[in-house]
Amino acid sequence: MWYGDHMGGGWWWLMGTGWLIFLALLVVLGYLLVRHLTKPEHRGPRRSSAEELLDERFARGDLDEAEYRRRRDVLRS
Repeated sequence: MWYGDHMGGGWWWLMGTGWLIFLALLVVLGYLLVRHLTKPEHRGPRRSSAEELLDERFARGDLDEAEYRRRRDVLRS
């Protein structure tokens, strides 16, 4: 019952399918890793939404420069 290459009995297709599934998993994991590492938050520090709102208020003229700088320093500390 033993064959010389241990692939007798029609089980060779199972090993081939297993390798295809393994390679597909490697490709999917590689894709997910690249997508995760290229997200915008990994490219550098992102300002908080509070800081963006402060910038908008300063641009509209709601705050003077001294008040803007004081509040920005509080947010960053």
